[in-house]
Amino acid sequence: MKAEYGSKLWYFDNFNFLNVMSKDEKMELSQCSVMKQIKQDESVYLPHDLSSKIYFLKEGRVKIVSFSDDGRELIHALLHPGQIFGELALAGEKTRESYAVVTEDAIICQVALNQFERILKNNPLLTLEVTKLIGFRLKRIRTRLERMWFKSAEDRVRSVLNELKEDFGKAYGDGVEIPLRLKHHEIASLAATTRQTASSVLAKLEQSGLIHYDRKKIVLYGTL
Repeated sequence: MKAEYGSKLWYFDNFNFLNVMSKDEKMELSQCSVMKQIKQDESVYLPHDLSSKIYFLKEGRVKIVSFSDDGRELIHALLHPGQIFGELALAGEKTRESYAVVTEDAIICQVALNQFERILKNNPLLTLEVTKLIGFRLKRIRTRLERMWFKSAEDRVRSVLNELKEDFGKAYGDGVEIPLRLKHHEIASLAATTRQTASSVLAKLEQSGLIHYDRKKIVLYGTL
């Protein structure tokens, strides 16, 4: 049991927004968390599930999605290790309104909402950090809505690539690598356009030498 707590505590050290917590507070958080391994394509939660947990992504990838009545996927967020999700429970969400789906085998720690709220109550600085995180994500959603209304499909795809570069980018030769296995329909979903349009824009960018795209990564060269 102590080894498990130690492992979880080490993982919590990799969440930047938890740096405002003392080691004892992180130990308390690790002791009230449950660590799970979840396989690719499995769901963490579904719409209408109770919003009773906060999730910490330790390894792997997760996407937050919803579906239109005609079955089209809308990706709200792509998450990487060191991020939390399910945080809208802290803002009063009673039941989930989206799906959380693992896209690469993941290790996730979940903490009961009431336990995390108790920890927040005792740490105003952590409350501020979480409030900033929620605010940032809401701002990101607003930006995407504005992009959908006011930008062309090509500009939306370019904006999505720049956003992914900001979130996931790593130096790669003369460019910046986005190390995600993204399919054309997923990029289309992020850009609120059709798969055919996204494919056409990606091909145009690649022909112009601005990107390199394959099933394992995207490399951006210069400013899109």
